[in-house]
Amino acid sequence: MTATTGPDLKNPDLYLDRAPHEVFARLRRDQPVYWNPEADGSGFWALTRYADIVEVSKRPDLFSSAHDNGGHRIFNENEVGLTGAGETAIGVPFISLDPPVHTQYRKFIMPAVAPGRLAGIEERITARCAALLDKIALDEPVDLVPLLSAPLPLLTLTELLDLPPDMWIKLYHWTNAFVGEDDPEFRQSPEAMAAVMGEFMAFAQQLFTDRRATPGTNIATLLATMQVNGVPVTFNEFLGNLILTLVGANETTRNSLSHSIVAFSDNPDQWDRIREDRELLKNGVREMVRYASPVMHMRRTAMADVEIGGQAIRRGQKVVMWYIAANRDEAVFADPDRFDIGRGNIQHLAFGSGQHVCVGSRLAEMQLRVAFGLLAGRVRRFEVTGPPRRFRSNFINGLKNLDTRLVSA
Repeated sequence: MTATTGPDLKNPDLYLDRAPHEVFARLRRDQPVYWNPEADGSGFWALTRYADIVEVSKRPDLFSSAHDNGGHRIFNENEVGLTGAGETAIGVPFISLDPPVHTQYRKFIMPAVAPGRLAGIEERITARCAALLDKIALDEPVDLVPLLSAPLPLLTLTELLDLPPDMWIKLYHWTNAFVGEDDPEFRQSPEAMAAVMGEFMAFAQQLFTDRRATPGTNIATLLATMQVNGVPVTFNEFLGNLILTLVGANETTRNSLSHSIVAFSDNPDQWDRIREDRELLKNGVREMVRYASPVMHMRRTAMADVEIGGQAIRRGQKVVMWYIAANRDEAVFADPDRFDIGRGNIQHLAFGSGQHVCVGSRLAEMQLRVAFGLLAGRVRRFEVTGPPRRFRSNFINGLKNLDTRLVSA
């Protein structure tokens, strides 16, 4: 496999039918630091091995996420904007900042989303999940994305932002548009995207104004009123971090839940293990997220000439870390293509690594644990009744629908 004949990992069509695990397996074996040319860019180095990605993640001084250096996506945020829509009003989210400023943002935000600080949130998530499940018919095909996978994390998000629960539908629509730059269903036209952004920005401006005028204990207040180096955040910065919060709180949990249902449908013996021993869910949710790998990559930019995995990387070149490949690395996970709910407390990379590990990872795991714990009491097996439609995306390993029969226990 050479750079001229190898796969184009940037091409969203590569991910349209399925996650191309066989492509990543070949790259891990033959070209673990792989040069991927771009028709519309300078090209990038693709990392597919666990160890290389962990090493890069430890060195924000050498591998930058900063907006001014291109940001955290394959495209250059400083050229096309955070959402790839060219919207200049969106400020820089803290995921697109390097230490020490990035660290200051995390210092404010991480405690606020720690489950231990959110009194009673597990009980409220359990009640909301039970209410969603009560409305889902058993023993007949239903689409679980709008009935469970999408509303569960977004209802949690409405609580964290102190919004009316029915706002989850708007948040769902907006987040699909933010991450769906390569999907014609989510980006139907520049005019349609402009309308979505206009609607969202009007909502965000009102939220920013309200939370500053009447502060509360919610995440929206934190994002609107925090100070970095003694300087209050601007509306543009609030906007960028609000988008980051919406996408981060939605996409990981939503798609981990959907992909895990598919995995249990394909591996009914693993569901039997959960039903027999709910304690397996404590660490089993980590296997669900590893297997799903809902966020497929993040990007860095080399700030000096450096070597990764024996390959020379030049200053200014893009380095793309493929978490979805690292999470199937044979050097770390035995029989990595097998869905094994008993793997234990594994250290997957689906939430990132190093400075940029996902601040809401424990909350995401809690929601998965709650959902599958409740399902275990109601569902004997999952039967996916048709191939799900997938996001056309090189970034989100997402399912648009999930037609499934929940066979009653």
